[in-house]
Amino acid sequence: MRRLALASLLVLFASSGLAHSATRLPAFRSPSRNISCLLVPGRAVESGRLLCAIARSLYGGSLQDRCLGPLGGGVDRHGFELGPFEKGSVSCSGGILYNPTSERPTYVILPYGKTWQHGGFVCSSRIAGVTCQNRAGHGLFISRATWRSW
Repeated sequence: MRRLALASLLVLFASSGLAHSATRLPAFRSPSRNISCLLVPGRAVESGRLLCAIARSLYGGSLQDRCLGPLGGGVDRHGFELGPFEKGSVSCSGGILYNPTSERPTYVILPYGKTWQHGGFVCSSRIAGVTCQNRAGHGLFISRATWRSW
């Protein structure tokens, strides 16, 4: 019993050490925790991508159908993506878009009326939804009722 407890503690310490050595990825959630965004870095700071997701929305079913269809590649995840210089878009993927063994999202709550800024992206949280923009002026608006990109 004592060996099992010691082995469990060693595993706990080892895994906590791995978590601390992982690269932290800047990320935020809306106060309702319905919208989340994560900055996945590129080779250069200005080449990172902002990936956003919404847990519950009026349009989630149609986005899921779009991603499962031939144009979406038949994959099971839908969300949004904003690159450093291009217009925001729907993103379809079949899995995690970062390396979970060496990278860890570090989520903070972005209070309504506040702004989050990382790697050339600026996001504002409002009761009506989240708006994110890149340095080129392109962006995304995401809410429970609707979304749009420019």
